[in-house]
Amino acid sequence: MDTSTLDTHKLKILLKVYELKSFSKAAKQMYLTQPTISQHIQALEVSIGAKLFDRFGKEVRPTRAGDILYRYAKQIISLTGEAKDSLEHFLGKKSGRLVLGASTIPGEYILPTLLGNFKQHYPAIKLTLRIADTEGVVDDLINNKTEMGIVGAKIRNPRLQFSRFFDEELVVVVPRGHRWWNRSSVDVPELAAEQFIMREPGSGTRTSMEKSLHAMGLSPEQMNIIAEMGSTTAVKQAVKAQLGISIMSELAIADEIQQKTLKKISIKNTNLQRTFYIIREKKRTLSPLCKALLDFLTEYKETLSP
Repeated sequence: MDTSTLDTHKLKILLKVYELKSFSKAAKQMYLTQPTISQHIQALEVSIGAKLFDRFGKEVRPTRAGDILYRYAKQIISLTGEAKDSLEHFLGKKSGRLVLGASTIPGEYILPTLLGNFKQHYPAIKLTLRIADTEGVVDDLINNKTEMGIVGAKIRNPRLQFSRFFDEELVVVVPRGHRWWNRSSVDVPELAAEQFIMREPGSGTRTSMEKSLHAMGLSPEQMNIIAEMGSTTAVKQAVKAQLGISIMSELAIADEIQQKTLKKISIKNTNLQRTFYIIREKKRTLSPLCKALLDFLTEYKETLSP
């Protein structure tokens, strides 16, 4: 086997073809022509002496040799990036790309400002923030699409480490003109009679809300949930359109409260508080850039402590 042609460029092409199961899609994403993609794959096949992909029309499927090389190619590309980051860190530079995951509330209302401040310290870095529900953030982390994430609920997974980041309040939210508009609080049983708009199952807001309400004796089955929305913005718009009420993050409705288009109401004798967590894989070594961001977020967290 001739390993001299196993350069990182060819291995990156292998990863794309493998993951997209298509030469044409890989060419489009890498801004190369399809013949160029094919030539690089053929060069790899010649160098290792085995076929890497079987062609089935427009779709390609990896052979056993392709599966093996793909696994090691991912490690090689990852280690190459870590080596580059470590050397730049040693030389006093901070550059490179960092991909983070976050659920809706931290992703839309907390991290943009924090990441902006972090980038002022390290202007050469490139940051990518992938926003999804909590389950999606966890999936991206486990599948190596991100290096670290921030979510609003814990998920049982022995591979993950959860570190408390900050706490926030969930509140009942009603539209202007609702019969509760002039009230500051409601009793738990009153919630069961209202039409509710909720985030979809899998979101941190939904998980935290159901857990808290269940502890107060109100199960989701007792609530009149008339709609489930895939984003916090969609929930807000539905409430403002008087489709129903909701329980939402206080951070998410700050502007609407100020504009008096929505009102927050507390629930008597209870506190719908939830915790956001920084998550990462226990056995994965953080890149120097990710470690620097983790230190930055830890310093921010300490400023929130009483």
